Amino acid sequence: MRPIDTAHRGGSARRTPRVFAAAALAAVLTLTASACGPEEDGAIGEPSSSTGQSSDGKVAIPDDLKDRLKEHGIDLDEWRGGEWKNWDKDTWLREAKDYVNPIIEDLWDPDRMRDAEKPPENPVDPDISGDEGVTDPTPAPVDAENLQTPYHDSAPASGKLLFDGPEGSMVCSATVVKDPAHPGKSNMVWTAGHCVHAGKNGGWYRNIAFVPSYNDSGMSTAELQNASKDEIAPYGVWWGQWAQTSEQWIDQGAATGGQGAPYDFAVLQVAPEKGSTGKSLEETVGSALPVEFNAPAVPEIDSMTATGYPAAPPFDGQKALQCTDQPGRLAVFEQQPTMYRIGCTMTGGSSGGGWVAKGQDGKPALVSNTSIGPVTAGWLAGPRLGKEAKGIYEAVSKKYAGQ
Repeated sequence: MRPIDTAHRGGSARRTPRVFAAAALAAVLTLTASACGPEEDGAIGEPSSSTGQSSDGKVAIPDDLKDRLKEHGIDLDEWRGGEWKNWDKDTWLREAKDYVNPIIEDLWDPDRMRDAEKPPENPVDPDISGDEGVTDPTPAPVDAENLQTPYHDSAPASGKLLFDGPEGSMVCSATVVKDPAHPGKSNMVWTAGHCVHAGKNGGWYRNIAFVPSYNDSGMSTAELQNASKDEIAPYGVWWGQWAQTSEQWIDQGAATGGQGAPYDFAVLQVAPEKGSTGKSLEETVGSALPVEFNAPAVPEIDSMTATGYPAAPPFDGQKALQCTDQPGRLAVFEQQPTMYRIGCTMTGGSSGGGWVAKGQDGKPALVSNTSIGPVTAGWLAGPRLGKEAKGIYEAVSKKYAGQ
């Protein structure tokens, strides 16, 4: 299937109330986000006749529009405060065109970053049979090792992903990747689909932000209690201004059982929370990984290294860890791509973290991301990146090619 195309998804001439609400909200919040943050060239023009500017410099939203949004379960004032309290099937923003993630400056303060420890659910049976397709024997557990500090020296492209879901603040992991449209100046981040979108029974998460080299010095939980934002996020907080995941994940993805897992990947375009400094994310952290969409066959790969911030017990999400193992194959469902599988004791929260191996050119490249694993830990599996992943990657790059 083709990657999500914002110009063609949901193109009915007659809009349902929910789609109207999402479209109206997207327009309002795009304007609000631009006006509330530092301006960039071409970010926003003069306020329209229907939307004025209040004395505090923020865009004033007409009361009648607020009321219309509330009729559909969307309270703009709750969004501005960083949350929506009423999440249900009618208030999820689901389709690609619905994605909105306005920057709320300092929403992710030190306390909120530290306290976000709940990973999104995505466990599977530890003895998953994998009797369809090719499945290698279950790998022996590989103990996750602490990433050497400072993390920026060991894995400068890695970081932590923060976002809000119906049950509160949650965490995943992510990786800075190269952008074909902006060589050396990428603002693209790779993660798992279930870290940005809840799948078939939900929609886009909110307040999605990436923190490269989170807790760079590896401070303990006690030390983090008094840490400054600069210590926790030394390379800043980068908000997801656009995200795409696979149609398969949106249509099939589920919280448990591995549904949609072979297509569980996503790409973000990010922007700095404090406004442009003239440097891209890649320039800021000094690194971005190439993405390999045609990795060597599994028997030809000596090892893969997965990096992430595991948050489910026995971990607390505050430190980066790694596992290195020779990969095997896992076939979860009939007529779906075979996944990579490695031994690893990392738990939930490591989802979305990059898997690095030698690409076809022999150089390190991102070849997968953590998608599923048993609750009891022991192994992880990640999707093989093929044409669907490449299509999403290129679409996100192309969307910002002229900016």
